[in-house]
Amino acid sequence: MEHTLPDGGTRPPDPAELEAKRARVATLNARYRHHSATAVLQGALRDPEAGKIAMVSSFGAESVALLHLVAMVDRKTPVLFIDTRLLFAETLTYQQDVAERLHLEDLRILRTDQALVDKTDPYTALNMTDQDRCCTLRKTVPLEAALQGFDGWITGRKRYQSPTRANMEFFELEEATGRIKVNPLAHWGPDDVRAYMEENRLPKHPLVAQGYPSIGCAPCTSKVAPGEDPRAGRWRGQDKVECGIHFGADGKASRSAS
Repeated sequence: MEHTLPDGGTRPPDPAELEAKRARVATLNARYRHHSATAVLQGALRDPEAGKIAMVSSFGAESVALLHLVAMVDRKTPVLFIDTRLLFAETLTYQQDVAERLHLEDLRILRTDQALVDKTDPYTALNMTDQDRCCTLRKTVPLEAALQGFDGWITGRKRYQSPTRANMEFFELEEATGRIKVNPLAHWGPDDVRAYMEENRLPKHPLVAQGYPSIGCAPCTSKVAPGEDPRAGRWRGQDKVECGIHFGADGKASRSAS
């Protein structure tokens, strides 16, 4: 795990520690390679090899499926929700409704300190001039602080979502932090998510019916026309496709979906 420095920054794990983490991830992937999403979650939350794990959820269009799976395994799992202060009102209401319905016992609302927001983005216009910096300020900063003390975190990423995820494993190592990333839905497709939500009568995000199949912050999310890629409404017209809270194998922040 990364170590906090006196100035509030972090330094990556030493090479020996990283090598041990790589071996741990390899062991987990070998152990759960042919298992279901539920079994992978059970392994992540109960297997000593995985360590202390939290879940990070956007409470977006497909989030309820994984939230339900986690709740079925252990409702006490810490669930981290990043409130950027720029979310749709519908997302905030949906988050409360889903948390109550699933009886999540350790929901943590993350926000960047208001003083830092006021200093960095005093006119709430950063999303129009530097979207990557806005995502860092409002998403990455509070998430990194909240993940201190955890050995890993659960994500809802899936292989079908982009070419960069085509070979994604159930367990990955964040080289920059030494944390393990768990992707229990890696092999699910869109039909799997829809079927699971229907079979378990899970509530849909209200904006989906209004033409928003992928939902982020309100200023950076637009409706998607029939036939468009589901993520076409995220940062429309910009050279940006993902939000920045995931780290690639090179240890650099990749613009991955929250």
